[in-house]
Amino acid sequence: MDAMRLIGATRHALAQAGTVQDIVAEAWQAHALAEAIGGHLTVYGPVPARAEARGLGEAGSRARAALYHPALRHPAVRSGCIRAVQLSEVQELRRTLIALAELLGDAGIALVGVASGTEEEALYWSCVESIDAADECRDRVRGILRHLEVRERGGAA
Repeated sequence: MDAMRLIGATRHALAQAGTVQDIVAEAWQAHALAEAIGGHLTVYGPVPARAEARGLGEAGSRARAALYHPALRHPAVRSGCIRAVQLSEVQELRRTLIALAELLGDAGIALVGVASGTEEEALYWSCVESIDAADECRDRVRGILRHLEVRERGGAA
């Protein structure tokens, strides 16, 4: 499935999430998608951007791992499936990266709401760690976009 469809489905599910458990599960899905897109671009993306893509995948993995919280059950189990495993292609790279950055921003905002509303310290710190790793994902996305811009202008990246 194309990355844009997966991003759209995840944004919709995150917007519909009403409970702490659902918000965490959908943020987890967003981070899994960042990890999958990073992995895809590490193999199939423009060569100059592959190091940034690898970093995107690693940061997505850290953001996702930070959200595992025993009291919430595993996020992938709550949501029923891992959408990111359906990723088969990235058709419009620039558009996909911009949409991924927006999704990660939305997930970060949702996690800020969870962190600020919880009295449970472990959940608070899980959200903070995940937000921090997701910010790194967004930095990596911006790095890949810079490489694309340089490549499109005909320069060396």
